[in-house]
Amino acid sequence: MDTADPAREAIEAAFRAEHGAILAGLIRQGRDFELAEEALQDALATALERWPADGTPDNPAAWIAHTARRRLIDQLRRRRVGGQKVEQLARERGAAAEEADVQSDDDAFPHADDRLRLIFTCCHPALAHEAQVALTLSALCGLTTPEIARAFLVREPTMAQRLVRAQKKIRAAKIPYRVPPPSLLAERVPAVLAVVYLVFNEGYSATAGDDLVRRELTGEAVRLGRLLCELLPDEAEVEGLLALMLLQDSRRDARLDPKGDLVLLEEQDRARWDAAAIA
Repeated sequence: MDTADPAREAIEAAFRAEHGAILAGLIRQGRDFELAEEALQDALATALERWPADGTPDNPAAWIAHTARRRLIDQLRRRRVGGQKVEQLARERGAAAEEADVQSDDDAFPHADDRLRLIFTCCHPALAHEAQVALTLSALCGLTTPEIARAFLVREPTMAQRLVRAQKKIRAAKIPYRVPPPSLLAERVPAVLAVVYLVFNEGYSATAGDDLVRRELTGEAVRLGRLLCELLPDEAEVEGLLALMLLQDSRRDARLDPKGDLVLLEEQDRARWDAAAIA
């Protein structure tokens, strides 16, 4: 193993565990999917360059998030001085007003976080359902375009175009980055529940990568399910989804053998099932 391997492993682990949270925060700050993704990629490239020489920081995810935020701020500043100052000022005024709306709406949903807002943004009814799901899998789960294309059984260039169109539509339509007010929740809840379950499924049986189970994704889906139950305490479908995910996730420790191969349900050691999750 060369000296760069530990740094690369730390970067990959931080990316897999915190990609959704970091990108969601960047999108909230910059209100632009492409800029946010570019800033995160630049931060990862900087980590690959510096960590082998400087050593891995104590909190890799926090280092990547801080570096990405600085990169995003630099990009926004360059955009302001790039000859479109009037348009930028208008965008800033709109963003400020929109942020006030976000604060007002989020007062009714104090437990909403950036990742939940990101899902509701991606699941806006102005987007086709397939675009909603694909964009969320990309932004929240960190799935690559080839992985999403395989999941949808389409060619990679086709999926890349769909993702770009969806991002541009969010920006052009000025879709706010927020959990919508109660009067608008009903039209988005089915898509949000479908996306959360797809996130869980991707973690429960990964379509790509070396690991058959991605626990960071199953854990994230369960966490989002709990948040949705707090936001929508009277929605039976939300409670049902959380219960289903908990039941499935309760068997995770028994699903793989020491070699990492799947163990069939009838052959699993039931003593390793999580009784609290089942209850």
